[in-house]
Amino acid sequence: MKLREHRSFVRFWIASTTSSFGTYITTLALQVLVVSNMGGSAVDVGWVSASRWLPYVLLGLIAGVLVDRFHRKTVLVVTDIGRGMILTFICFMSITEVISIGLLMFLLVLFGTLSLFNDSAYQSFVPQLVPRPLLTRANARLEQSSAVAETSGPAIGGGLVSLIGAPFALLFDALSYLFSSVLIASIKHQTSKKVKTGSLGQQIKEGLRWVYQHQYLRPLALNTHAWFLFHSMTMTILVSIFLIELGFDALLLGYVLAAAGVGAVAGTSLSSRAGVRFGIGRAMAFSRILYGPAVILMALAPAANNSDSSYIALMFVIIGQLFYGFAMGIEGPLEMGYRQYVTPSHFQGRMNATLRSINRSAVVIGAPLGGTLADGLGFKTALWISIGGLILCGLWFSLSSMRKARIEDAEI
Repeated sequence: MKLREHRSFVRFWIASTTSSFGTYITTLALQVLVVSNMGGSAVDVGWVSASRWLPYVLLGLIAGVLVDRFHRKTVLVVTDIGRGMILTFICFMSITEVISIGLLMFLLVLFGTLSLFNDSAYQSFVPQLVPRPLLTRANARLEQSSAVAETSGPAIGGGLVSLIGAPFALLFDALSYLFSSVLIASIKHQTSKKVKTGSLGQQIKEGLRWVYQHQYLRPLALNTHAWFLFHSMTMTILVSIFLIELGFDALLLGYVLAAAGVGAVAGTSLSSRAGVRFGIGRAMAFSRILYGPAVILMALAPAANNSDSSYIALMFVIIGQLFYGFAMGIEGPLEMGYRQYVTPSHFQGRMNATLRSINRSAVVIGAPLGGTLADGLGFKTALWISIGGLILCGLWFSLSSMRKARIEDAEI
């Protein structure tokens, strides 16, 4: 059976694609709003960005329990409407010039809280829309849309901000969330089994035990936490290298980062076939190993001393970005599909929230750690440290029990 025959999933995919584009537009519009409209500094931009992710660190495990207690479609609809209303409020407050950095941060903490619950329900909702054998393919379609949005969303956002201004660009995203809520509300799906009532602490422990005592989920989770730490370090250091050592301007930086999105689109196109042919574990192990060499290519890019070295540096960086994005595209749908396949319905919210919250916590640690190492040791030394971490993650994954994991062998 083909995915397009599942009309509920098609509606969900359209809703997800629409909101994904809106999310990348909002990310750029908020940065412009802080700097250009509000006269903020780079530090203000950092605090505003961090405020969106703070709820993931503080409330992630609680969100998983609550999502398992409620109908996931209801959570998705309510959180989409709520996020649309918050962005509309920010737009009108910006137009009337009554917004401040502190108030914006407060509103974005609320926005991030709704996004946390939406993300937990979103990842747990897919198994209710398609049969389990189609989970990897369904996640590949969702990842493809996300990769396209990541590639073109910032460019669209830049055009919108230039054309109508940052506040109205946020309003555009608000409309995308409202459109998404209408589509999801119209979805007919098989309802999930609700979690039996119990203490919050007990249910959090049940979710943690499920993830960290599972034969394959445990090594997958621990390795992914470490990967997020070194990935966030790497991305922080690379952007500084591109702008300072290689002399890229903002426009060229955007094109370079978009190369990873192109690679991700290619990777997601092959993800399902790679999982079937080689097994999910081996295909993911290949991806984890590929990250290190991809960043090594970028680390070897020569400093921009003349036009020839600039072209060589650009070639090294683009090829490295393509491979890095390709690895992410291969493993993303496989990891999500496997997690959803082996996890019972009543654990889906807690499983997804547990992994997402700890992964986001690793980002909160890794990004400033990368910047600190770069300031103290130099960009290239710090980058080679993060490369070493990515290589260790690849070797660790390849030697773990997860390497042998196959969907067809999983117990449900």
